[in-house]
Amino acid sequence: MNRLMLINGPNLNLLGTREPGIYGSHTLADVVAEVKKVTDSFGYELDDFQSNHEGAMVDKIQEAGRTCSGIILNAAAYTHTSIAIRDAIASVPIPVLEVHISNIHTREEFRHHSMLASVCKGQVVGLGIKGYRYAALALLEK
Repeated sequence: MNRLMLINGPNLNLLGTREPGIYGSHTLADVVAEVKKVTDSFGYELDDFQSNHEGAMVDKIQEAGRTCSGIILNAAAYTHTSIAIRDAIASVPIPVLEVHISNIHTREEFRHHSMLASVCKGQVVGLGIKGYRYAALALLEK
């Protein structure tokens, strides 16, 4: 399967206007374009998905487990609270890389713990939207 899944969680549809001091001025379309440059260079397809709803994200993770070779996931606030997303990640046979635009470890204390990190291949935090690019490279470079 020459396909990656990019999943973005709650409020990431507001990138570019939401708290630009934390998340920058890039839009979600910019994020997708950044990852697509990488997948195209490797001859891979990119599926992208954004939802503000936990169950929809679980469904997309499960689908990707059947149709893709890896997932780039920014679960946003669900990172810190969602056992359902954690269990969905654990249930799929493909690597998942967790991405955060800001450094969750230097923000509010409630953001310091990721419920997802223990079931992800790795975590890229605090590098802006370039973190998505690095996650794609990590999944695709052999």
